Amino acid sequence: MANTLLAVGASPAMAHSYDEIEEFQQVATGLVVNVGTLTSDWVASMQLAAKTANSLSKPWVLDPVGAGATTFRTKTIVSLLKLRPTLIRGNASEIMAVAGAAGATTRGVDSTAATSDALASGKKLAQEYGCIVGISGADDLITDGTSVVKVSNGDVMMTKITAGGCSVTAVACAFITAAPEEPLLATAFALAVFGISAEVGIKAGAKGPGSLRVEMLDALYSMKAHHIKDNIQVGAYT
Repeated sequence: MANTLLAVGASPAMAHSYDEIEEFQQVATGLVVNVGTLTSDWVASMQLAAKTANSLSKPWVLDPVGAGATTFRTKTIVSLLKLRPTLIRGNASEIMAVAGAAGATTRGVDSTAATSDALASGKKLAQEYGCIVGISGADDLITDGTSVVKVSNGDVMMTKITAGGCSVTAVACAFITAAPEEPLLATAFALAVFGISAEVGIKAGAKGPGSLRVEMLDALYSMKAHHIKDNIQVGAYT
């Protein structure tokens, strides 16, 4: 995640200590709350970080990693959602689990549903909490509760890279800090750029997840406007 942020020009700091969260938030331009590694001791830090970001009017993003896998994890995510993130970004099963959709299941961080299956849940969350919801999958769907944007960039091999979802969430946060007045479009653009980096990586000769990870970092680092213009696949979802 940190390497990905560096590649797109952001400056990451990984902090979870309750004793420094408020001070870190003073200098940060945005916040990502990622529940991937979840312990009871960290929950208070996550909640304080979100509250501090809100008090400073700084955007913050929630990644509900593994929502639905355990009761503790899901309850923690819902408690964070009540603090009203700017964006919640997850796969279809995670978004459905957070929304309490009937029959929503998850295998850790792997989705068992398509993005279109989770769209109603995504709209529900966006409307209830006043946030943007990004649903990642073969086609990414991003909604503010009314409008829906589809992003079709990427490659299936991305699902074989550990922390790929965490990384794109972090990139989305970085993009939102650059365009806080347009969080829907900033999120869509971030997911598209991340997907384009995978497409470029495959064309550059990536043979598997290990080489693709490296190629994606290089692609993000060297990406120019014309690469995006020539490859972006973003449009309204109907």
